Amino acid sequence: MSDHPRNASVLRLVAACGIACGLPACPEKPPGAAQQPSSADAVKTPPMERQGPVAAAAGNVVETSPAPKRPERGPLPPQRWRDLTPDAERVMVHKGTEQPFTGKYVHQKADGTYHCRRCDAPLFRSNTKFDSGTGWPSFDSAIPGAVREVSDADGARTEIVCSHCGAHLGHVFKGEGFTDKNVRHCVNSVSLDFEPAASSTASSQTSAAAYFAGGCFWGVEHYFDQVPGVISAESGYMGGKTKSPRYEDVSRHHTGHAETVKVTYDPARVSYEELARLFFEIHDPTQKNRQGPDVGSQYRSAVFVSSETERQVVDKLISELEERGYDVATEVTAAGPFWKAEDYHQDYYERQGGAPSCHVRVQRFGR
Repeated sequence: MSDHPRNASVLRLVAACGIACGLPACPEKPPGAAQQPSSADAVKTPPMERQGPVAAAAGNVVETSPAPKRPERGPLPPQRWRDLTPDAERVMVHKGTEQPFTGKYVHQKADGTYHCRRCDAPLFRSNTKFDSGTGWPSFDSAIPGAVREVSDADGARTEIVCSHCGAHLGHVFKGEGFTDKNVRHCVNSVSLDFEPAASSTASSQTSAAAYFAGGCFWGVEHYFDQVPGVISAESGYMGGKTKSPRYEDVSRHHTGHAETVKVTYDPARVSYEELARLFFEIHDPTQKNRQGPDVGSQYRSAVFVSSETERQVVDKLISELEERGYDVATEVTAAGPFWKAEDYHQDYYERQGGAPSCHVRVQRFGR
């Protein structure tokens, strides 16, 4: 770290926030019997709400129709405020701070508006966001009247809260010289909800989907969710014969499915090869029918390809790893129907807080 003033301010901020850096161990799956829907619940679930297959499209390009015009979003009345996850409540209600470089929007560059996660009030425009290198989303100005400044009890820093609902957002720092406005609103990602610009949503008529299985899907989903250009990452099941599989059936080896993550992405912003490279670095591709403490064929390493081009990309990467001495056990097979997993499996680490310990990125391809 150099003694450049900007780097010095980064160090001061990280130290001031006083964040505990211990990460929780990867929890046992399932998260608890109470969280899992019972067989009786499954029978009661309306057909339109059940997860269904998403067939892999030829060439891996999924055509989408232009988005309909959306109603303008604005602040919700108190009785309609959103329920908060434990992590969001810790930050927004109890004025906690998320760990640096772990937030969903740290590297977000898409056009749109950032809203308050609790009351949906618009707070920041994307054209005011900049990379401060501090590990938290940074904005050099807020939407007029959207944010209120409050001095901390010790007078050392200035807190920023949502003007509409009073939720804690982060802190504001002035005089650092990051931008011409000389102001940095340092905001926790968990306090925000991003709304893409209507124009970009309507003009984006194609996206692509990739399917990766690398052990517990919670950790795999978490890593892909952080990639700029990834539209969504969903946990589910693929590779077996059972239709509408339930987690209990998959875990008992009755289905042949692997825990799989469907990654929907914008090919103009991130390539399939970049995603596949990341996949091979966030799990151990040399382990067969297991991943760390998770043992069973549902935890196998697999890439489900939707085109010959994808297969060639994966084969090339596997060859590179083998040349580096890795005995790769990853299966490469044609994609079939993707069955979305139960709701309690989606966005697990975003809802529960922390980061996966079962998946740690290793630079297997070098830098």
